[in-house]
Amino acid sequence: MSGQPYAVRISSTAAKVLAAFPEHAEETVWDLLDVAAAEPWGFGQWDPADPEGEDVRIASAGRLSVIYFTNRPLRHLSVVDIVWLG
Repeated sequence: MSGQPYAVRISSTAAKVLAAFPEHAEETVWDLLDVAAAEPWGFGQWDPADPEGEDVRIASAGRLSVIYFTNRPLRHLSVVDIVWLG
């Protein structure tokens, strides 16, 4: 991808989840979001069976996943949910 990384926006629900994480898990979330912001389609589609869901992606590292929506016109990622099975 060329150009500036996408801006990252976190929903209030996802922000509450993130606030409860231990520091190492929070750092992993931000690392995933850094990669996603630079290459939004570098992670898999959240539901590959959904033909209209190309912009909903899931970034995962181990047992931690971040679900985000890519807003192409505004060039930002909206974090919908964060899941950690830890």
